[in-house]
Amino acid sequence: MELVVKHFSELSLEELVDIYKLRVSVFVVEQKCPYQEIDDADKKAYHLYLKDDNGIQAYARVLPQGTTFDEASLGRVIARKRRCGLGSQIVAAAIETAKEKFSATAIKIEAQVYVRGLYEKAGFVQVSEPFLEDNIPHILMEYTI
Repeated sequence: MELVVKHFSELSLEELVDIYKLRVSVFVVEQKCPYQEIDDADKKAYHLYLKDDNGIQAYARVLPQGTTFDEASLGRVIARKRRCGLGSQIVAAAIETAKEKFSATAIKIEAQVYVRGLYEKAGFVQVSEPFLEDNIPHILMEYTI
């Protein structure tokens, strides 16, 4: 499995289309959640993905401080195959990217409640009560570096 880390400006059109196809298939179609999945934050982000001969297997984006929160942030975390360690790998790579690219001292995320355990294993701590975002229960979580 190869890890690819690129700023939006470095992505090829083919990479961008593959990323958007995966994100829309999960966050809009699978989760039955019509919302503006592609947004301007993508332009500021580093996009990370794990790929093999069958294409992108896991993905996350890392946003600089001041984009979504005062802290650096990560999101749009996807593992094509669930419960096999890809989610943990891409989250760990996203944390390292936030440190390296944005000199992050803290990372804040909006996590879907059902994947809280994935983020807790990575060192995130829940800092809010559950709330609905696009009709899906979420919580705020923070990671301190």
